[in-house]
Amino acid sequence: MRARPAIAAVALAALAAGCGAAQSAHPPAAQAPVDGALLATSVATESGSWAVVVMGGSASSHNNFWQLFLRPAGSAEWRLVTPPGTADNGGLVLAPTGGQSMVAAFRPSQDLTFTPLAGSSDSGRTWGSAGPLDASLADVPDALAAGSRGNDLIAVTGSGGAATAVPPYTDWKTVATVRTLAATAAGRRCTLTDLTAVAYAPSGNPLLAGSCARAGTVGIFAEVGGTWEDAGPVTPADLAGQHITVLRLDTIGTQTVALLQAGSGNAASLVTAWSAGPGGRWVLSRPLGLDKETVASASLGEAGTVSVLTSTGSAAVIAPAGAWRDLPAVPSGTATLAMGAGGEIEALSVNRGTLTVWSLEAGGTAWTRVQVIRVPIQYGSSS
Repeated sequence: MRARPAIAAVALAALAAGCGAAQSAHPPAAQAPVDGALLATSVATESGSWAVVVMGGSASSHNNFWQLFLRPAGSAEWRLVTPPGTADNGGLVLAPTGGQSMVAAFRPSQDLTFTPLAGSSDSGRTWGSAGPLDASLADVPDALAAGSRGNDLIAVTGSGGAATAVPPYTDWKTVATVRTLAATAAGRRCTLTDLTAVAYAPSGNPLLAGSCARAGTVGIFAEVGGTWEDAGPVTPADLAGQHITVLRLDTIGTQTVALLQAGSGNAASLVTAWSAGPGGRWVLSRPLGLDKETVASASLGEAGTVSVLTSTGSAAVIAPAGAWRDLPAVPSGTATLAMGAGGEIEALSVNRGTLTVWSLEAGGTAWTRVQVIRVPIQYGSSS
């Protein structure tokens, strides 16, 4: 990937050394991700950092099992917190609901036609059933989001609709579809083609995002007084001729973060946008060229930090209003990146039933192995 100058130079947070028994290495680059790897991600919350990765074996034989890990706030160690009792071959999608609470959605797979939900109020130590959403959740990492008070949920479905619900999340109300949103004034300006993410603004207003057929337009919409209005950033001149898709959309604290892909093929690039207060004001990064690569994982850290991993194993990170920083080749099997407990960058690498956590120090060129977790995989249990 090629990073271009940022509009404002802001240094990344200092990267600290990882904890635990360390082993330095210069591991090879990761191979292309398995099916559905775009759902592999991590997100920072006040309770700690949560990460979703797929482990096991072949998806075609239903031996791929999505797992959820948590590194509690103040800890350097990750632990397995996957909700039990529901087949997760279709993927897991997270919606932090404040404090130590989390809702996890199981995307349908095989004969399942609805989306089961599981909720935890104690950082994943125990889980209870919620929902379900009587539809298939969309195959995107931000298909589910919770309101700032942790009550409302909003979801985007595989059929292109958006629905909301309140606890216990059994009664879902459709609030928009691609068709109805495209028919609004904001949707017509975008020429909306699909929905790719949902979130809530710091104000509590629902946000929908998608892809625009009209070049140079960012499809982010806010529901205000029963009407969907344009809430996306104005694109700079160098993106005016590019079609833009919102890959990630989330609100972290009082800031909304969006990861945008502009263009395709040789011209494809990534741009991060951060909200900068009321009135729809945004700050945009300079583009990061993808060089024909595709995004395999995009993770969100504290204070709006974004890290991306491509299908060939190249990786980059950016802090709010800062510059993209290319990282050394990630360890083999890296599924996603996360910001470490001390601000360092961590790579979560998967080899069948083993998760290995690697740490990168500030200015370092070598990843250091800091933790290994072996997950008991019940191969054949979903056949």
